[in-house]
Amino acid sequence: MAEERPMHGLMNHFSQPGTLEWIGLRTGPRKPVESVSETYVRIGTGLDGDRYKGQPESKRQVTLISREHLDAVASFVGREQVDPADVRRNLVIRGVNLQALKGKQFKIGEVVLEYTGECHPCSRMEEVLGVGGYNAMRGHGGITAKVLQEGTIQVGDSLEVLDEAQASEKE
Repeated sequence: MAEERPMHGLMNHFSQPGTLEWIGLRTGPRKPVESVSETYVRIGTGLDGDRYKGQPESKRQVTLISREHLDAVASFVGREQVDPADVRRNLVIRGVNLQALKGKQFKIGEVVLEYTGECHPCSRMEEVLGVGGYNAMRGHGGITAKVLQEGTIQVGDSLEVLDEAQASEKE
């Protein structure tokens, strides 16, 4: 077994699992986001009931944002809180820095996802969050992920990062 490099080890240590706090289904362009407590997640199409219908190779099957970043955005726009439906992401996670998932696979409920990129804000943030909403979201828009294993997720499920051995078993 190869000796672990110090930085590699640090990048694989997480102090706690995350928690799935909220699930949102975008029913259509500019339509209200429906909050649900449970859904099925499919390879290629993401969450059942969500308008996004990608291809199996799509990198944007599921979008995630951290509760902590929603709290930061609320502070930047002078609000007590930001409704997750306003930013139109699928999942809100508490307790894990989502950017630290870069290059990793992770499990929520029965579902295995793979980090595929950052989820940048769109111009609609000015509409829903007010003047400066776009800039408030910059660097806080969350991540995109690809579905590697289908299954059910529900509010309260843990987000656990898979180590390299677990991840290779899922492929």
